[in-house]
Amino acid sequence: MKKTIFLFLVIAIIQLGTFTLSAQQKTQSAALYSKIDSYLTAGSKNGFSGAISVVKTGEIIINKGYGEANKNTKTLNNPNTIFDIGSNTKQFTATAILKLAELGKLKLTDSLSTFFENLPIKKQSITIHQLLTHTAGLSESIGRDYSAFGKLSEISQKDFFKKLFGSKLLSEPGEKYSYSNTGFSILGRIIELASGQPYETFLNENLFTPAGMLQTGYLLPKWDTKQMAHGYNRNIMETESTITYYIEAGGINWNLKGNGGINSTQNDMLLWYKALKTNIILIPESFEKLTTPYPYTSSLNSTSSYGYGWGVKKLENNSKRITHNGSNGTFTHTIIWYPKEDIYIVYATNANSSKVEGIAYVVAEIVLDESYSPKPIKNNIYAFIMNYIKQHSTDKSNDLLTLLQGKYTDDFTNSSPINTIGNLLLRSNENLKWIIELFKMNVQLYPEDGNLWDSLGDGYKANNLKEDAIKSYRKAIELGYKDSQKKLTELIED
Repeated sequence: MKKTIFLFLVIAIIQLGTFTLSAQQKTQSAALYSKIDSYLTAGSKNGFSGAISVVKTGEIIINKGYGEANKNTKTLNNPNTIFDIGSNTKQFTATAILKLAELGKLKLTDSLSTFFENLPIKKQSITIHQLLTHTAGLSESIGRDYSAFGKLSEISQKDFFKKLFGSKLLSEPGEKYSYSNTGFSILGRIIELASGQPYETFLNENLFTPAGMLQTGYLLPKWDTKQMAHGYNRNIMETESTITYYIEAGGINWNLKGNGGINSTQNDMLLWYKALKTNIILIPESFEKLTTPYPYTSSLNSTSSYGYGWGVKKLENNSKRITHNGSNGTFTHTIIWYPKEDIYIVYATNANSSKVEGIAYVVAEIVLDESYSPKPIKNNIYAFIMNYIKQHSTDKSNDLLTLLQGKYTDDFTNSSPINTIGNLLLRSNENLKWIIELFKMNVQLYPEDGNLWDSLGDGYKANNLKEDAIKSYRKAIELGYKDSQKKLTELIED
């Protein structure tokens, strides 16, 4: 009888302890949610637009969107919003390579000569491992992925690889680290050659579908078009979803394929984390290779480490932090993962600026340190100027200058913010009086910059002030800005 009572008490204590721990965890999670949510909600009033997902010890702490995915339709960002994830595409490419290794289709020690013919001698010995770790000595890129207005670069597969393999190496293979988009483009092509399938098809069948990821890829998913985020560079320059450009182009060229440009959602990236963590995609040995920090020396002779498609850093407590960022200038995407602590953070924004691109790391500090108090998210200087001129007449230009010099001391250090806004207004033919006012302000601040006098000439020309435009172009030429000569000649002859 006494033993029965004793056992009952022991069980009751254990159950009480479990209940108390669970309640405590729920309280801590709620507090953490509140802290992150308050920080980002306040930031959304200052231009932050995007989404955050945080998992801690298997529990989703927060998975929420902020701001607008599409300002025209007033569609809000949410966990199913489709964002361009930029260079976080590289982890998919790296995982696909390891999957092919598991299938016996290739080895990480294979050289380029295994897959490509007629290579220059110095490139024949480059290995898959070197490509994965950015130590092949290849340049970062051989062309831009997008033009200034989002259009895809036009280059054929044949021309891309001919130009790439004919380019000069930055260093001997295996000697130094040099981040290379083109290296991952080569890996993308190797995936095709080794599997006999198009790059995206292999990823879809072997990575995304097994993980349950239905809204991740370039062109294969049946995209929920209502969830495709528009881009708002610095919250002032609108572009459509990059998927729209892929559809218009009829495909993805090798400037982008394999190294960037995949689109996904927060919910899909949570499924990706679960699939990697539970070895649905890769066996444990392959996952270890994926996230092993391979030491390297950069061109600056600083020592760091990179995994396969991940930045990997060993920490003092014998754990490691796995991270990677991706951006095309408008969309920015960040993943931070502490495997030992089981903390996983996915961050996306469709309105990138210097004020919001590091938000994931701020959220990581909030998660790791209960006492950490983040600084409020501040509106970026470009959006601030644009909002100001929409709300004030040109007689308030001196007040604008005072505000910029007071509120944005660290950002207002050159002519770029004012010149950029002026040229955007010029392009859209809006606020013509403010165009002149902004350009005049800039030449007063930087009177020896010929480019700014050229911009002022453009402003006068847009306002049909021919004589003032001529004077400005002549000043620009006097200061060595030769591009003004053609404008001046055309204006005089008109």
